[in-house]
Amino acid sequence: MADSEQQGTVLKTAAGVAGGALLFSPVGMPIVHGIAGLAVASLGLIAAGSAIGAITDNIGNALAPKDRDIEEDYTDFMDEDE
Repeated sequence: MADSEQQGTVLKTAAGVAGGALLFSPVGMPIVHGIAGLAVASLGLIAAGSAIGAITDNIGNALAPKDRDIEEDYTDFMDEDE
C-alpha cells in the first residue's frame, strides 16, 4: 500500500514539473500570454460593472429620493391641556 502511495506522489510531482516546463517553453508561451490576457480582460469587466452599478444606484436615488428629511410627528396635533 505504501508503494502505491509513493508512486502516486512521484507521478503527481513529475506531472507538475513537466507541466511547468511546458508552460515556460517556447510552445507554452502563447498559453501564458493568453491566460494573462484573460486576467486583464476580466479585471476590466469587473471595473466596468462596478462603475455601472454605482451610476445606476445614483440615478435611482436621484429619481426616487428617500424620505429621510421628512419627519412626521403626529403628537404635535394633540393638545396636552385637554
